Amino acid sequence: MERVTALIQGDMQAVEGRFRKNLTSDVPLIGQVGEYLLSSGGKRIRPMLLLLATRLCGYRGEHHIELAGVIEFIHSATLLHDDVVDSAELRRGNRSANAVWGNEASVLVGDFLLAKSFSVMVDCGSLSVLQLLSDTTTQMAEGEIQQLLNTADLGMDESRYLAVIRDKTAILIAAACQVGAVLAEASPVQEAALREFGLEVGTAFQLMDDALDYVADQQEFGKARGHDLEEGKMTLPLICAYSAADTCERAEIAKIIDLDELNEGDLNRVCTLIDKYNGIEYTRQRAVERIELAKAQLNIFPETEVRQALCLLADYVVARNK
Repeated sequence: MERVTALIQGDMQAVEGRFRKNLTSDVPLIGQVGEYLLSSGGKRIRPMLLLLATRLCGYRGEHHIELAGVIEFIHSATLLHDDVVDSAELRRGNRSANAVWGNEASVLVGDFLLAKSFSVMVDCGSLSVLQLLSDTTTQMAEGEIQQLLNTADLGMDESRYLAVIRDKTAILIAAACQVGAVLAEASPVQEAALREFGLEVGTAFQLMDDALDYVADQQEFGKARGHDLEEGKMTLPLICAYSAADTCERAEIAKIIDLDELNEGDLNRVCTLIDKYNGIEYTRQRAVERIELAKAQLNIFPETEVRQALCLLADYVVARNK
């Protein structure tokens, strides 16, 4: 990651500056909540991908800085809303915004970030970018709603699960990459390749997140272990274990996932079953496969330092522990 960040350090500093500028408001709470979220240690993978994509396609303008900030604003807005929906108390190792300021403030500041994002997009003057990111945010909302409808649905299979994570997570990472190509007026083939690269990276990112939810140290991962299980989310490690489990074990899982409150013993029992049926390893392997597919999409581009950086960033997605 050091090689990647060094390559775009100047642009990322400019993006951080635009974050703060676009948080300016006569309402102090907006700046307080926004600054708290943006300063809480996010990896900035989405804006980094947009910046690298513009360089890969030879963009020479200035709108990439503003739009990299837009991508992170949209992502931050979804985090604020998600933490309210999930009743989360931790985000990136710190108290979540809703735990500090309450659900109402988190939802409304999330709304502000989304509204501000579209205002900045309009100022950039690209109808194509505006259409792309409008469609993306709509699809993300649909993905989140579908995930809610799938709560504690033991009939979830891998294909349905992948469709949800494509909509709720991968689609924004794909858009970040595609925006870079659109800004540079790249060829349709290059634009499609970057979009597919982003979709595969985004899918792998969520696969790793869902695996880490069961195995990562809370201090490193930044949120409570087993939170997905407590929320009744049927992620791939659990889907894998449930599909392989015997009748008695399936009954145990069904009982636990339906509980209003999850205790340590319940979590440990599900983790034992996931381990027994290699749910974590299966999920990690699926993520690795996605990254290899992603990197193959870049073969149409010349071998450059920027292309190498995109591959390194993709590899980081499956190597991370938080």
